Amino acid sequence: MPTTTELPGVAELLEAAVASVGGARREGQDTMAQAVRASLSSGEHLAVQAGTGTGKSLAYLVPAIRHAIAKNTTVVVSTATIALQRQLVDRDLPRVAKALRPLLGRTPTFAILKGRRNYLCLNKLHGGDDTDPADELFDPFAISAMGRSVKRLHEWADTTEKGDRDELVPGVPDATWRQVSVTARECLGAAKCPVGDDCFAELARAEAGRADLVVTNHALLAIDALEGRPVLPEHDVVIVDEAHELVDRVTGVATAELTAGMVGIAARRLGKLVDQTVADRLAEAGEGLGLVLEDLAPGRWDALPQAASGALSAVVDAAGSCRTALGGERRDDPDGATGRKIAQAGLDEVVDTTTRLLGAFSEPDPAQRRDVVWLAEQGPDGARHGVLRAAPLWVGGLLRERLFGRSTVVLTSATLTLGGNFDALGRQWGLPPSAAAAGGTDDPVPDPDAPKWSGMDVGSPFAHARSGILYVAKRLPPPGRDGLPPAYLDEITGLVEAAGGRTLGLFSSMRAAKQATEAVRGRVDTPLLCQGDDSTMLLVKKFAQDEATSLFGTLSLWQGVDVPGPSLSCVIIDRIPFPRPDDPLVAARQRATDARGGNGFLSVSATHAALLLAQGTGRLLRGMDDRGVVAILDPRLVTARYGGFLRASLPPFWQTDDRETVHAALRRLRGA
Repeated sequence: MPTTTELPGVAELLEAAVASVGGARREGQDTMAQAVRASLSSGEHLAVQAGTGTGKSLAYLVPAIRHAIAKNTTVVVSTATIALQRQLVDRDLPRVAKALRPLLGRTPTFAILKGRRNYLCLNKLHGGDDTDPADELFDPFAISAMGRSVKRLHEWADTTEKGDRDELVPGVPDATWRQVSVTARECLGAAKCPVGDDCFAELARAEAGRADLVVTNHALLAIDALEGRPVLPEHDVVIVDEAHELVDRVTGVATAELTAGMVGIAARRLGKLVDQTVADRLAEAGEGLGLVLEDLAPGRWDALPQAASGALSAVVDAAGSCRTALGGERRDDPDGATGRKIAQAGLDEVVDTTTRLLGAFSEPDPAQRRDVVWLAEQGPDGARHGVLRAAPLWVGGLLRERLFGRSTVVLTSATLTLGGNFDALGRQWGLPPSAAAAGGTDDPVPDPDAPKWSGMDVGSPFAHARSGILYVAKRLPPPGRDGLPPAYLDEITGLVEAAGGRTLGLFSSMRAAKQATEAVRGRVDTPLLCQGDDSTMLLVKKFAQDEATSLFGTLSLWQGVDVPGPSLSCVIIDRIPFPRPDDPLVAARQRATDARGGNGFLSVSATHAALLLAQGTGRLLRGMDDRGVVAILDPRLVTARYGGFLRASLPPFWQTDDRETVHAALRRLRGA
């Protein structure tokens, strides 16, 4: 096995990799690759902001592959989106592996690994579970539709080599997929499963264990780090791409929820395994919980309502009796092992979540609690039901201990510097403030044992000040709560007309997007699409193919649109995308920050808005020849005290508040 000194340097390897994908070396890419190499060598964590077009994927893949081969270890690369996973596994890594083989002496290996729920379970497919689909569906038509889908799954199972849900095109609904898949808790384990030797999930894990580089997602990374059951192969390095999404994805994994329906399903699954009176007691406790939740208003709970305390305690007691009745594993009933395991998993989830909810209020000070608890509503109109959720107040401590404390971590994205530095996101990751920012009221006393890290902005190949204009409509009134004011609709119409279509409208709500679409469609003579008219993927494709077409939509378009060329010359943002003031988790985090002497609004809401604004404005320049305008209609970007923090988070476009200058620029672009 070659040693680090025997392998070619990162610069030589990067040159070969870039040539393999038909690209050109860029200064920012070289700088990033050397910084990643130094981080992997020293063990010091690194955050790298690399603008669109830098080639950041190769800048971390090359030193990661070199490190894996030199140390005979595995490097984990975690992404937030399926699109980037596919880009890495289907396009970048095969080319890079082929290009680096002559230099490294062997072909680097790689694998993709997802959560167990993403793989077909052959045991469940072939009748290892006798759970009734009606546990989750009560509509006979829906059940028959599920039957047709499951039949298609059986046909696909005879040909698939990976058993990966994403290979099934077209896909099937979640309720159908649950009939042929298991969670980690529900899995019998390869040693006990009758088809364990052929298990797709185990085969994927085995392949990952042999690979130099494993591509996964933030959710599985969080499960591996937080839940105490390793699902990723042993590794000493984690590279987190799309790192601006990490905190939200980890929070999602660490959030538990409980409904009366979950309790009822657990009781029904136990019906054939324990005395019916014991299962009925759990079912009745679930029904009682449902009645209590119906009478309570949605929102955050600062104290546990007495009625809810009684209902949750009844669920815990009944579930405990079920656990006792169910007993341990029965070796005399191997045929019923799968159904028993699934019933046990559902029961465990009810017990664990209910116990967590009851224990969340043991600390009297809400700002010091581990969890935030709130009641939400879920389900279609007319059939809404209460959902109790418990989410961690902060995940930084968990990340610091279980991610940064165990591996060398490289975090990268096009948008990591908020307000001009890395500290806003660094604080959320559980990392100490940088030397430049230390001493603020938000920062704790310096900790000598804190992880060592550094931040680096390698810039962007785009000349933002020459390629783009940031237009803030300063003369407009601040946005209100009753939809878009007429002046906003006039402003949007004028921009679309000047650009000749070619506009991406990013709105803070679907209501605003539809209002703008209806108003502008009757006033311009170019096509206008609105999110919801068709699948988002098809709408973006139509938008990209026809230069005169505009597309209006909401959150998924803020981060998911990559349309280089003249089809996108104007990006309109209707208002600063602050989180909803009634968001329970946001409000709790703001209050906790205020309680410890910090600025909760700036640290939580403004940071959230800055990140989305940076993502939204980043839609404009996607190719080296792109030119255009980002128009932000919310005047608070320049009039409010926090406006400077938000503007410092955006690309350095040339800025103006003169509408005629902007219209003239758009007309020139249209003519060109």
